[in-house]
Amino acid sequence: MAPPTEGNLAPISASHWNKDRAAHLLRRAGFCGTPAEIADLAAMSPQDAVDLMIHGRADRPALPDFEESGFWEPSLADFPPSRPATTDHAAETGEVMGVRNKPAGPRPLQPATNRFFYWRRASMLETRRVAFWWLDQMLRSGHPLEEKMTLFWHGHFATGEEKVRDYRKIKLQIDTLRAGALGSFRDLLTAVAKDPAMLVFLDATHNVKGSPNENFGREVMELFTLGVGNYTEEDIREAARAFTGWSNDDLEFRFDEAKHDAGEKTFFGKTGAFDGDDILAMILEQDQTAIYIASKIYRFFVREDIPEDFAQELGRVFRDNDYRVTPFLETLFLSEDFYSDASVATHIMSPTELIVSTYRKLGLDAMPGIPDPYTTGKTLGQILLYPPTVAGWSEGRAWITPGLLFERGNFAREVMFPDMISFVDPNHEPGDIVRRTNDNINAGMEITAATLEEGAAPSATAGIQESFNTRLGNLMGWQEAMRMLKPIPRAAAQFHLTGTLAAEGACTTEDAVDRLADRLLCVPLTESSRSALIEMLTDELGTSDLAEAQGYTEYGLRLVAHAIMCTPQYQLA
Repeated sequence: MAPPTEGNLAPISASHWNKDRAAHLLRRAGFCGTPAEIADLAAMSPQDAVDLMIHGRADRPALPDFEESGFWEPSLADFPPSRPATTDHAAETGEVMGVRNKPAGPRPLQPATNRFFYWRRASMLETRRVAFWWLDQMLRSGHPLEEKMTLFWHGHFATGEEKVRDYRKIKLQIDTLRAGALGSFRDLLTAVAKDPAMLVFLDATHNVKGSPNENFGREVMELFTLGVGNYTEEDIREAARAFTGWSNDDLEFRFDEAKHDAGEKTFFGKTGAFDGDDILAMILEQDQTAIYIASKIYRFFVREDIPEDFAQELGRVFRDNDYRVTPFLETLFLSEDFYSDASVATHIMSPTELIVSTYRKLGLDAMPGIPDPYTTGKTLGQILLYPPTVAGWSEGRAWITPGLLFERGNFAREVMFPDMISFVDPNHEPGDIVRRTNDNINAGMEITAATLEEGAAPSATAGIQESFNTRLGNLMGWQEAMRMLKPIPRAAAQFHLTGTLAAEGACTTEDAVDRLADRLLCVPLTESSRSALIEMLTDELGTSDLAEAQGYTEYGLRLVAHAIMCTPQYQLA
């Protein structure tokens, strides 16, 4: 029988369904899985397997919601845009963010300065905890496609904490993306356009009648719906006018009619007193929107290369389903194209996919805190909730350079051989300025001298009368945030390769290498690599018989696993 054909959206036949194709579905529609999970999918029909991925397990456990540290107070709702804005406001009004200026003594504006740095540090630390919680959801979820699609939308509607500066808004946006992940793109687009994090990130508060800000009007077409070149600069200007008055009241969308330009606009050749909802509806009427979104989803789940005529076909499927994501994904995951040679083992995993997939392959049921996923993501180039730009992250080959491949090998080493001795919780790392200020004050230095730039002469402090001290504020804000911060669980990944392979019937070093390769790779080892690994494990154990090495096999098995995870093939899904 001929193999599944590239570019064919017709469903594969049951005769094409096997363990390898079930594994491919689990890798792409989820975050990989164990051999037992693959076997369960392979025992189903293709339709039933796809249904399970799309709808999730009926018996999936309820996962805990995020538990906040308790940083937030209502007085922080009007957080100033900068430290200078904070101290200026305090100087003018006598208080800011619920704290008053000192009535007497040195540095009367110090409480305001400390408050500013407290919230910046607190929001950053809590956002890292949100990211850890989300990674744990990806790992433990009985509906991994929902989490993977949420990850896709996070890269598509990219907003970051550095500008939003409020972990609550970031968490709310992830919840919004998850709720709409597999629903209607039409509904999700509207929800995100009115999402507080997006409104802050793209400067909605500055988009007012008479002085429109074009940030959202441009990005909603360039990045979120149509793609570059499918609109005019006039369309951007008119769209910006239509979105005037859209803003947020803390965690709620707010429409300020007084700031809205209710005049006539001309958009895509049509003229009327359009508002933001009208603009979104008109964008969704464009065939190019369906083509652009369908193609982007396809590249995320299937492969990079899309011929123009095939992109048109994908757009028709998406549009004919009224922008509903679920039936579009069902078409993809059942198609011959999805299982064709061009689509299998050609996807380079993002750092997030690599982290979660590694732990799923190893059968973990909780996200380990060692190695720290924030530090790993930073090293590998993808920090969740901190996209590099509003365009999100580049995909595919952008994830792999010789240096990044080396760092991926370091991640594999830290999973297999966690460094429990020198590990330092990155959330407890205050930074050089805070550490030096703290050390100088503890050494008995006067505050102004203690906070000088390194190398500055102490005489520079002579005669200074400070209203506030920024470096002291850094220290005080960090200390206050750290007092309240709930810790991330810090344990190494809990798995036992010896027991796992014994349960799978491995008796020899040859069996062990084959089973580890089958578990960890989506392409077979070359014969030379396989032979080298078998020889390495046999030499380490002093025997090819695993029973003879009873009690000391774990280290050798982890050496083999680490070697497999360092290969370029391990980066593929």
